[in-house]
Amino acid sequence: MASTSSRAGARVDHNFRAAGLDGFAGWIEGLLRARGYDIDSPRGGGRSKLADDAGVHRAAVSRLLQRQSMPDLETMRRIAAVLGVPLREMLIRSGRLTEDDLPVSDGGRPAGGEDRPWLSAEEAALRMGVPPELRELFAKVAQQFLPEGG
Repeated sequence: MASTSSRAGARVDHNFRAAGLDGFAGWIEGLLRARGYDIDSPRGGGRSKLADDAGVHRAAVSRLLQRQSMPDLETMRRIAAVLGVPLREMLIRSGRLTEDDLPVSDGGRPAGGEDRPWLSAEEAALRMGVPPELRELFAKVAQQFLPEGG
C-alpha cells in the first residue's frame, strides 16, 4: 500500500512541476517575442541569440523552451538580465521561490502606503522593453519628470 501512495505522490509532484515549467516557459516565450527574438521560425535564430546574449549554453535555452527542464540559478540570472526582468520575478514565476521567500524591502515602497514598489527610470525602461541602446536616454528623459530625489 505504501508503494502505491508513494507512486501517486510522485506522479502529482511531477505533474505540478510540469505545469510550472510549462507556464514559466510560456512566460519566457512571451518576453522573448516582445523583445524581438525570433523563436517561432526554424531559422529565426532567436534561441541561439538569447543564449549568446546571456552567455549561457544553447542547450539550456532549448531545454527550457521545449519544456524539458528548468534552468539553473546562474542561467536564470543571466536570462533575467538580458530580458530586463528582475531576478526576483524570474524566481517567483519559475516556482522556485515564493513572494514570501523574497519580500520587497520597505525602502522600495512609495510614500502614502501604496502597495507596489517604485521603479527606477532604468527599471521602467527594462520592463517596458526599451531597446538597450536607448535605455540611458529614456532614463535621462524620465528623470526630468520625477520630483527631486525621485
